[in-house]
Amino acid sequence: MKKIEAIIKPHKFEEVQEALREAGLQGMTVTEVKGFGRQRGHTEIYRGSEYTVDFVPKTKIEILASDDQVATVVKVISDAARTGKVGDGKIFIYNITDVVRIRTSERGQDAL
Repeated sequence: MKKIEAIIKPHKFEEVQEALREAGLQGMTVTEVKGFGRQRGHTEIYRGSEYTVDFVPKTKIEILASDDQVATVVKVISDAARTGKVGDGKIFIYNITDVVRIRTSERGQDAL
């Protein structure tokens, strides 16, 4: 099992969500986050004053998937979230040793 964590631009979330749904994905966890990478934030002008925004709003999607689903999920997210501009995001893939469904105590693949 793997945990796939994607950090994407917020305006691309609906497109990514729909693409994942069409690919048959069962569930995900979504969090609004802030951060910066190579884009290093940006400046904005508000009421005539310039402000530096150090942390850019992003959306984090967390998905647990079986090993054979990982390539598909990564491709779907990459294709749907890509704009070709700086700040499109990143996808991280982690090994998961076990999962427990609290309600039934099922473990592993059965708990997904």
